[in-house]
Amino acid sequence: MQSVQHMVRTGRRGPMHEFSMAFADLRASFDRAGLAWSLAWHDIVSRYRGSMLGPFWITLSMGLMVAGIGFLYANLFKVPVNEFIPYVALGIVFWGMIANVILEGCQTFVQASGILSQTALPMFTFVWRTVMRNVINLMHHVVIIVGVLVFYDHWRQANVPVGAVGLLLLLANISWMSLAVGLASARFRDIPQIVGSVIQFSMFMTPVFWLPGGRLVDHAVLLLNPFYHLLQVVRAPLLGQSVDALTYIVLGVLAVVGWIATFSTFAVIRRRIVHYL
Repeated sequence: MQSVQHMVRTGRRGPMHEFSMAFADLRASFDRAGLAWSLAWHDIVSRYRGSMLGPFWITLSMGLMVAGIGFLYANLFKVPVNEFIPYVALGIVFWGMIANVILEGCQTFVQASGILSQTALPMFTFVWRTVMRNVINLMHHVVIIVGVLVFYDHWRQANVPVGAVGLLLLLANISWMSLAVGLASARFRDIPQIVGSVIQFSMFMTPVFWLPGGRLVDHAVLLLNPFYHLLQVVRAPLLGQSVDALTYIVLGVLAVVGWIATFSTFAVIRRRIVHYL
């Protein structure tokens, strides 16, 4: 009797029903993966409409950043250019993807507020939209990766299959991070500024364009830094290096725990997201 009164008063049927509806949303979003891809593609096209190079402007600016930082830091740190520039190039490209998925994730539901308030589309569709949009950008940046690996003769040692597995593990983690900040940003509009500050700070604490060595090899700033493991799982194989088992363990545990926690939060507040917007 009390459960019936609670359902009448709040419109909620209990935790199990909320989780079943959340899983239904997730399954429906997979059925509409093509829609998520179309929305992501439209975002890219509309952003660069009228531009001669389109998304390749980002690739060009990123390539110039790789060249500038690579040659400068290689001389400052006394590291051979042919070793340092590929390291920096892969670091900047994949860091850009990690940072953009998380930062743009803050606007996942806010940006789609008009569609969500007028349609019954799965909410996860817009999470995949954010991820796929950055996958498309990464496909443009492959030019930098291939060019650097070929020019500096690292392509012979590159372990592409292992790197592809690492990329999937990276996507599995940054997807739940994007969802988490999206949920938080829908409720609290100060979250994007906080996330931006954290990402900026993390960039300097993570070996994106500096080589870990000496006492930093086993330092907590690396071992306890999830962004380091996210970079290492993709960058190391493409440079012909082995990936430490700890990196796979950290990212595997992080993906499982992160998805359980974030999906549980989504299930609890799913009905209220539209009202937050």
